[in-house]
Amino acid sequence: MENRKTAVVTGGSRGIGRAICVRLAKMGMNIIFNYNSGEEAAQETVALCRDHGVDAYAVHADVSDSAACAGFVAEALKLSGGRMEVLVNNAGITRDGLIMRMSDEDFEKVIDVNLKGCFYMSREAARIMMKQRYGKIINISSVVGVMGNAGQTNYAASKAGVIGLTKSLAKELASRKINVNAIAPGMIETDMTSVLSAAVKEKMTEAIPFKAAGKAEDIANAVAFLASEESCYITGQVLCVDGGMVI
Repeated sequence: MENRKTAVVTGGSRGIGRAICVRLAKMGMNIIFNYNSGEEAAQETVALCRDHGVDAYAVHADVSDSAACAGFVAEALKLSGGRMEVLVNNAGITRDGLIMRMSDEDFEKVIDVNLKGCFYMSREAARIMMKQRYGKIINISSVVGVMGNAGQTNYAASKAGVIGLTKSLAKELASRKINVNAIAPGMIETDMTSVLSAAVKEKMTEAIPFKAAGKAEDIANAVAFLASEESCYITGQVLCVDGGMVI
């Protein structure tokens, strides 16, 4: 894989994850990402990354499973020659609903993917990065984890948990020169938000000072900064990329 940095990204087949993979590839990093479904979309991301002259690989893995995360990282290390300079925990799902009608399964599944997946992957990465005495862990949270949102108690809890995990891990790993930060996207144009009704989108947009939704590339650009050497003295922070939504 030549002498390039390697970035491992979860949920890289589409949306924000794809934008992150392509942006880091543009920086010259080799990319290894996982997908849980949609192999065709995953291969499209691979091709887009390779267009920038880097190596890129897609690995099928379910981040809600501890053993699968360990296997994904082991495979990534084989592909990269033992390197992992950057980890982006992006994989996430929603199962929205009012708490009175929310099932145990819908609550647990969101926690399993969004929070436990972040924990499993960060644990695997920390073991590698501590030996390297270098690394960047970037967790994708959400403004919902900062301010809450009716009908998303499971999602808000998972994303708030990611923020707590980020801050604690930043303290644990700072002595080994490992930066751990979170990005909290606001309303971003993705497949996840495309299913919202026009009325809901309009109401959400009105709450944004910029009066517009963001793009996946806006999140990817923030990830690129936190993955770069320009952010070497930043750790334990939550960067809201939301057009001012949580002001």
